[in-house]
Amino acid sequence: MLSKNAVTVLEKRYLRKDETGQVMETPDQMFRRVADAVAAAEKTYGKTETETAGIADEFYGMMSDLDFLPNSPTLMNAGRPLGQLSACFVLPIEDSMESIFEAIKHTALIHKSGGGTGFAFSRLRPADDVVRSTNGVSSGPISFMEVFNSATEAIKQGGTRRGANMGCLRVDHPNILDFITCKKENTRLTNFNISVLMTDEFMRALDKADDYDLISPRTGKAVKKLDARKVFDLVVNMAWKNGEPGVIFIDRINRDNPTPNLGQIESTNPCGEQPLLPYESCNLGSINLSNTIMIEDGRPEVDFEKLRKTVRLAVRFLDDVIDVNEYPLPVIAEMTRGNRKIGLGVMGFADMLIQLGTPYNSEQGIHTAEQVMSFISQEAKKVSVELAEERGVFPNFTGSMYDRPDGMRVRNATVTTIAPTGTLSIIANCSSGVEPLFAVSYVRRVLDGTEMVEVNPHFEKVARERDFYNEKLMKELAAKGSLRGVEGVSPDLQRIFVTAMDISPTWHVRMQAAFQRFTDNAVSKTVNFPNTASAEDVREVYQLAYKEGCKGVTIYRDGSREEQVLSFGDSGKSQGKDGGHVSRAPRARPTRTFGSTERITTGCGNLYVTINEDEHGLCEVFTQMGKSGGCGASQLEVAGRLISLTLRAGVDAKSIVKHLRGIRCPTPSWDSAGPVLSCGDAIGIAIDNYLKANGADTSDAGGRKLSDKLDTLIGACPDCGGAVEHESGCVVCRLCGFSKCG
Repeated sequence: MLSKNAVTVLEKRYLRKDETGQVMETPDQMFRRVADAVAAAEKTYGKTETETAGIADEFYGMMSDLDFLPNSPTLMNAGRPLGQLSACFVLPIEDSMESIFEAIKHTALIHKSGGGTGFAFSRLRPADDVVRSTNGVSSGPISFMEVFNSATEAIKQGGTRRGANMGCLRVDHPNILDFITCKKENTRLTNFNISVLMTDEFMRALDKADDYDLISPRTGKAVKKLDARKVFDLVVNMAWKNGEPGVIFIDRINRDNPTPNLGQIESTNPCGEQPLLPYESCNLGSINLSNTIMIEDGRPEVDFEKLRKTVRLAVRFLDDVIDVNEYPLPVIAEMTRGNRKIGLGVMGFADMLIQLGTPYNSEQGIHTAEQVMSFISQEAKKVSVELAEERGVFPNFTGSMYDRPDGMRVRNATVTTIAPTGTLSIIANCSSGVEPLFAVSYVRRVLDGTEMVEVNPHFEKVARERDFYNEKLMKELAAKGSLRGVEGVSPDLQRIFVTAMDISPTWHVRMQAAFQRFTDNAVSKTVNFPNTASAEDVREVYQLAYKEGCKGVTIYRDGSREEQVLSFGDSGKSQGKDGGHVSRAPRARPTRTFGSTERITTGCGNLYVTINEDEHGLCEVFTQMGKSGGCGASQLEVAGRLISLTLRAGVDAKSIVKHLRGIRCPTPSWDSAGPVLSCGDAIGIAIDNYLKANGADTSDAGGRKLSDKLDTLIGACPDCGGAVEHESGCVVCRLCGFSKCG
């Protein structure tokens, strides 16, 4: 049965609507639409109408029972005119203006159809390199990433699924240092995830504390050497600051490339779990492991027979998708049907462990992961072999890794991938991918201001059975985010219901590696760190991920993307005549000012923000909430004083707005104009409103309104203003279903 949240997400993003935006189908009708459209492929292979209808019924049952769900474009588009069903694409970018802008055009078509795109910018010559055709110099890969980013921004407006990109650069590219730091400002390249492609040669140089060569992509020759330790330290420090760049071990990926005769893999999809050749696409789907537990002799066990049946049907479903898919480009259709890659993965793994009474961060948890994923992989391969006997091997089989005397004759070049399941797991009401629980309980605030406590269904069941469930405790858990140290919750439950922040980074990596050992493609997972983690902690995780056999790793330190630093000018410093740092003192407060006061509803009550200016511009901000005194009032007074000093020191008010907007607290609210995430966010809203009311341009250099910059990079959902979760290499809002990567 679908949860209320699932229905909300389906109505907003998946169900068919008319021209006025009215929903025209039920969830049940959606599952039937998808099942019938995908099963139509069976006729191509000789199935009768009756047989095809029977398979469609099986597909429908598997989805409506929430045992398996395909990737979002399939749910959205199957049986509809667009018909584009793939989630992942990789496009090539060669070192020419024609190739670059052809890729941008293709990106637009893919994003319009609901897909995400991955790019390697490694073939582009570095900045300031010679361009003989024009007697000029190259602007380099970073500048062209900005062009792709702007194109994505324009395309995604108003869509049901936002465009997402992965930008990759080899660690031996001459512009690697600029690439590593290209997202140090959280408002830059907001439509990209970025990853450094680390080679085995680089990792060996790192291990030996040696230098390594930077290679010109134009000439293929070494142009410079860098200290591998310093480059690695820069990656680590940037990831510690805001979670990017991620790391992809590209040589390891290419050792598993099933069709090396067709070329080298240079990039992945936006979340890193699907390595693809240029112009390849892949359709993904996930089995809901939380639905595979049975009670045997009074004990919970994995129902491997049910899991086998689901795997077999899911592989057939995904192979059929390849045939009925309407691809955005003929060359993509050719490559995809040539290799027939599918990516069967899982969701609800944390829920499975909870039902089994197994802690995520335990040796038994690792063993369960290996046992389940090895079973899925073996069964999926068996089905691919059977489909090959029935339908033929994939067309590019000759020369592939399977084309040897002892090789399997398979229908699909790959069969397994662990993908993010942000919105799919909301629909299935289960935990996301192979991630631990993000929270046991959280508070959802609806538009009328009502607070609803959302509780993990397994924890609620146990709490009611043990007779300690109550709203007050659930709200306490929502505020705390963890069961640890909560009075009234027994130690055994604290051990089993662990959240992402309860688990040490080492366990995150070990769990990712456990799934990777039995996955053809890669595993999308986020290694979560507490805010107090050090850069050294991040370094250890990156090195452990390489040692454990992971194909990549993404980390996120809690709250790191919300830590904004006000800067003065372009460099963040004022320079004296000798180049040294000079302090900037604020001008004196004027005798007479004029301004206005605005009331904004926050989660803590009505906040009154007074903004004053003099002949030089804005000069002070006062805040008032309720009666004077108390911690909250004193903190607001501090904020007002510091903002006033900053204004009188000459800092642009737009910069202040940018850094205030998006700060969130545990109790966001809704004002008449939209979401208010915290008192700090409210002050930013008031300043922005004051600027607009007085005719100021509040756009940034790219023409984007500051008030429109509430995106996931600064900790708030751009659709509903709720808190987001960093998981599976993606950013997800569990309240409304927003997903940065779709």
